[in-house]
Amino acid sequence: MNQKFLVVFILLSLALGCAGLESLEVRERIYGKEVPVITQSFASKQMRPGDTWKVYLNASDPDGNMKYIVCTIQQPGVGVYSPSYTRIKEENRKELSGYIYLNTVSPGKLLNFVNLTLTVHIQDRAGHFSQPAIFPLSFHARFIQEAPLQGVFKEQDLGPIMITLRAGRRG
Repeated sequence: MNQKFLVVFILLSLALGCAGLESLEVRERIYGKEVPVITQSFASKQMRPGDTWKVYLNASDPDGNMKYIVCTIQQPGVGVYSPSYTRIKEENRKELSGYIYLNTVSPGKLLNFVNLTLTVHIQDRAGHFSQPAIFPLSFHARFIQEAPLQGVFKEQDLGPIMITLRAGRRG
């Protein structure tokens, strides 16, 4: 009985895995051809190491099928980190406003004087990506994180940027 269940489970898993391999044309027929758009964005360019960096976004998709907020970070001396995928909740798939956040606590490692660049895209269910929003960031113990203009973005938590920062090489 367990072998039969295992075979059915494996076949079902393969079938579901192959469903993601549909051509763009098929996905566009199902989900639409419109590309998501980041309409406004804001993030402080400076902050103290150890603080939580909030990156504010307003985005929309006429097809209403935004799926992920995709983030990459490039850091001199470290390179490009693996991408972080933050799932967009069902109620935010047509329009979203709020912030994603990056925890900058780096145990045993100092981020003081570190610079990095965050690139954010919105991906929809058809596989389209928005144009990027790019945010430079510099760390210094004396910097204070700026807040966005009031009323532009909702103070809604859209999810974490799942990247753990490392201290770069120092010259």
